[in-house]
Amino acid sequence: MSRATPTTAFRTARDRLLELRLDHEAAAAEFAWPDVGPAFNWSVDWFDRIAEGNQKTALWIVEEDGSEQKVTFDAMRRRSDQVAAWLQRLGVGAGDHVMLMLGNQVELWESMLAIMKSGAVILPTSTVLTSADLSDRIERAGVTHVIANVEDAPKFDALGDGFTRILIGDSLPGWVPYTDSAAETAAPTPVAVLTGDPSLIYFTSGTTSKPKMVVHTQSSYPVGHLSTMYWLGLQPGDVHLAISSPGWGKHAWSCFFAPWNAEATVFVYNYSRFDPAALRVQLERAEVTTFCAPPTVWRMLIQSQLGAKPSHLREALSAGEPLNPEVISQVQRAWGLVIRDDYGQTETTAIIANAPGSALKAGSMGIPLPGVKVVLVDPLTGELSDEGEICLDLSSPAVNLMAGYHGDPERSADVVRDGYFHTGDVAVRDENGYITFVGRTDDIFKSSDYKVSPFEVESALIEHAAVAEAAVVPAPDDTRLNITKAYIVLAAGWEPSEATALEILHHARVSLPPYFRVRRIEFFELPKTNSGKIRRVELRERENEAAAAGLRLPDEWRDDQFPQLKGRS
Repeated sequence: MSRATPTTAFRTARDRLLELRLDHEAAAAEFAWPDVGPAFNWSVDWFDRIAEGNQKTALWIVEEDGSEQKVTFDAMRRRSDQVAAWLQRLGVGAGDHVMLMLGNQVELWESMLAIMKSGAVILPTSTVLTSADLSDRIERAGVTHVIANVEDAPKFDALGDGFTRILIGDSLPGWVPYTDSAAETAAPTPVAVLTGDPSLIYFTSGTTSKPKMVVHTQSSYPVGHLSTMYWLGLQPGDVHLAISSPGWGKHAWSCFFAPWNAEATVFVYNYSRFDPAALRVQLERAEVTTFCAPPTVWRMLIQSQLGAKPSHLREALSAGEPLNPEVISQVQRAWGLVIRDDYGQTETTAIIANAPGSALKAGSMGIPLPGVKVVLVDPLTGELSDEGEICLDLSSPAVNLMAGYHGDPERSADVVRDGYFHTGDVAVRDENGYITFVGRTDDIFKSSDYKVSPFEVESALIEHAAVAEAAVVPAPDDTRLNITKAYIVLAAGWEPSEATALEILHHARVSLPPYFRVRRIEFFELPKTNSGKIRRVELRERENEAAAAGLRLPDEWRDDQFPQLKGRS
């Protein structure tokens, strides 16, 4: 009996997940990762196969001014072939590291496919990075080629001549025009890549340290994102909108691999400043069926009044950080849809989620996705428990896990110690197997010998109408070791006043148990990474520095200055 081709193996596994879309329990029991063999190139063995002769829309980009571009699957296949042949002519070869510093534009998708077809490694990079950021990344990653827009070209001026510069936009000395690729007539030279060869390197967002370089193989993201496709609830012919910036892993999740694994349309709405009303117009006009946005966008939509549910919307999703239960309930009341969130990291694809058709538990991330073996490990004893660090059990193949950290063998070995991949996140699991996020291992703190989960406190705080966002950190205290401090971003219409501070402190006091009590608040613009995650480490450092100097932060409100709060539970 002949062995299935990589394409057939991939399709069979994909189709079974589509069939079991509304039966998470059966999917988890039946699904096995496809054996795509020793040599697999997703851009050739999957994308080109579904794209040839396919006149359905693969990519649809709408600009703020209303202009738009639509590209069919077949056109994307032919154009990426052309770009791949041209890149090979420029010297891009198998294993080369190619930095992509592009926005949501057609050239991004063309280039990603073309680089994969060349056997080279994609290094997606955010356009907000500075020259210093780029210098660090180029040096540590061994970048040999860069593709960037003309407006970002000056950032590379002082970075040496160790890489080829490819420019999109007006011509500049020392840069090769990307438009030259349109004259390419040859087909790309086929390149044999092994399934375990590197395909992408993503820089983590670096909430606590210099960004790590996460290496994904020809299978870990391309094949691994079958789990993400399942969580998103995608079906062939869907129109999928995910609000995500290029350069971060989530963009590959929801704007590249998962929708094209499902043969769905990637829909992109570009805007300079977020406008909830304009977004709602696009959701309706494009007949978007599946919509994924980070918690910040969902909060902004709520604050602007959600209005009626977009008529074709079937799936509402959130990713990036845990979504607070109050946001979920408000969307459910307005749209009749439950926002389904998930859990994963740059190092993985989606691993835990509320999948379509699953019973939902408020506040829970859901249950492990098909093909994923999740355990909770007690950080102190190393024993399996119903409360502990979220880990992947490596006793069975973890197809959707990175190969390691580029140039950092010690960290690569440490993160997979004792037979588990360690995420660094803590969660609890109930009697039905539902897993609820508690916090980062380095975010959870003790106060009077009680463990405080910042996420739980923040979830309670944003139930108050005045609170748009909150970040909770420990403030050192001689008596209690730490007390709970909340940094608050106010909703529109609220003033950073004494009266507002009293309202929020009172709300926290009646909404939380005594050991979670918020004793200090400060109205403050939250520091965030380029991908939008709150940098609590900066806030913790701010508190530690103030405590070490014996200073009281000048704009801080403390519960002991409000006699009205005394004696209240």
